[in-house]
Amino acid sequence: FGRTLNIISLAGLAFATGMVLDAAIVVLENIIRHREMGKSAEEAAKIGSQQVWGALLASTATTVAIFLPVVFLKDEAGQLFTDLALTISISVIFSLIVAITVLPAATVKFIHHSDFNDKHSGMWRNITDFLDGLTRTRTQQISWTAGLLLIPLALAFMLRPPADYLPEGKRNFSFGGVSIPPGMSFATAKEEVADVVSKRLKPYLDGDKQPKLQNYFFGIFGSRAFVGFSVENPEEMNDMLRIMNTDILTGIPDARGFAGRRGVFGNGSRTGRSIHVDIQTENFDELLRVGQLAYDKVAELIPEVRLDTTPGLELGAPELNIKPNDRAIAEAGWSRNQLSTVLRSLGTGAFVGEYFDGNKRMNVVLRAEHWQTPEDLAATPLYTSNGDVVPLDELTFIERTAGPTQILRVDRARTLTLQVTPPADMPLETVITLLKQELTPFIRERLPEGSSVSYRGTAEALDSALTSLSGSFILAIIILYLLISSLFQSFKDALLVITTLPMATVGGILGLRLLDWVMRTFGDSSQSMDLLTMIGFVILLGLVVNNAILLVLRARDAEKMGMNTQEAVSNAVRLRLRPIFMSTFTSIFGMLPLLLMPGSGTELYRGLAAVIVGGMLISTLFTLVLLPSLLKLTGKNHQEQNLATA
Repeated sequence: FGRTLNIISLAGLAFATGMVLDAAIVVLENIIRHREMGKSAEEAAKIGSQQVWGALLASTATTVAIFLPVVFLKDEAGQLFTDLALTISISVIFSLIVAITVLPAATVKFIHHSDFNDKHSGMWRNITDFLDGLTRTRTQQISWTAGLLLIPLALAFMLRPPADYLPEGKRNFSFGGVSIPPGMSFATAKEEVADVVSKRLKPYLDGDKQPKLQNYFFGIFGSRAFVGFSVENPEEMNDMLRIMNTDILTGIPDARGFAGRRGVFGNGSRTGRSIHVDIQTENFDELLRVGQLAYDKVAELIPEVRLDTTPGLELGAPELNIKPNDRAIAEAGWSRNQLSTVLRSLGTGAFVGEYFDGNKRMNVVLRAEHWQTPEDLAATPLYTSNGDVVPLDELTFIERTAGPTQILRVDRARTLTLQVTPPADMPLETVITLLKQELTPFIRERLPEGSSVSYRGTAEALDSALTSLSGSFILAIIILYLLISSLFQSFKDALLVITTLPMATVGGILGLRLLDWVMRTFGDSSQSMDLLTMIGFVILLGLVVNNAILLVLRARDAEKMGMNTQEAVSNAVRLRLRPIFMSTFTSIFGMLPLLLMPGSGTELYRGLAAVIVGGMLISTLFTLVLLPSLLKLTGKNHQEQNLATA
């Protein structure tokens, strides 16, 4: 099927480790409960698995269905998410099959002891009584419902971290660039740039200075020089980057240099975190002037930012500016058009017609003998209409000037692109917002009418990804609601289950915030809400509804057996409390290795694990208060029950 075992699919297996136990825990716990009631092994296995079959099918279906909207995304998020989604989906599907078919038979075969008394039954009963007391009156039910729906929504809005694009990871390879003065020859660049950098790097390569380099390379291409390097101890890469930017790539005359870690998802020399600010106006002198002002403004707004421009801000490419001498041209009997044809023939060639050889047409281009120096060009003899021979410099004014090393056009408009690469601990959304609020009006005030400022690169990609993920998140909730409605055959009960999502969301945000604080306080890194971390919120949607499904289905089954709503809800909490805590903690502990353990690749999914752990923990704790309140409020006889209780 074209799939490989990679860090993404391996992460899916790690995430699924705790999730695949959920169905088995629920089935086994229910079978054991029936054994505690005195039933035989065969009867307990049959009834125990049949009672939870519907709830497990619903929870597995929601876990799988939640991945559908994101799997079909065509951008990077969808491509990265597909292997993860397939791994988790296939794992939970097979775990359901095993839990319903193999596990009941295994309990009959291997569990023979007769003592099934739960030593912790008193603890479960006390927790049930405590939760029942919190939601006994109508006032309590309304207060808990309002608080646990509105407060999480407000907290999620206020605490949402700024978005980032893709995590950089801890790849043991970094890349640096040095801008060479325009017009510098290769030999001079090698002597004044390459040899200098190589001499400075030699002590680190030999081990005389730390951190020790594993290897490096240096290359020159046009007006750019590149250096790539890795260190023997990957944990020391940040130290080497600081040395590169403060000692190695600085102090080179007329050159600017910077180095940065290459991201795992980067391509070539790109970090995947570069924002391109396109400044467009037809007046090139104004473009360079405003470009320099914008360059200085960004350096002021964002300390430690890495900046580059295309084309460069220096006019270093030698040019010959040829202007017509209209009086001399007229005396020679020529026109400007005729002179321009002659000049084209002295350059790339002048088109004079076509030749058809019977099969195809060929352009006929007139090209004069190539001149070697500007003096040769000025002395080129021209035969005029008057029959005279005059040198080119008598018909023109030839001036030596300096021009741009590159001409860039975007959408056919002359453009100067400012490439902004922010520090690793600064989220891209924060940078983009800052640039649009501060830099865009600053540039527009200094440009003539008809000019423009726009953003490309990662800024454009992040905006597209956020739009796609937001739409997928909403679509996932709709799919979840419709699926649960069809399985429950009740729109109301499906809505009750969906109400647990705000608490899971704020729990995921709190988990992410806590992880970021710990990493900043006790380390030299940070955790942003990148695209992989956002996928954690999508996974969370399919996980947190499982506990709610167990509670709602058990309460409805108890009502069908003749219990009133108050009794049915208390019975559902008492019977499902143990499997809810067991399945939740297996899921959480299954995520802890990715959250806490060091190692190559784990940093990519640490934020995703923090979101799931935080969301599961907060959602489980408060679902046991919110759902009983909602079930009692929406029960058919809640008014009579509350009056009797009062």
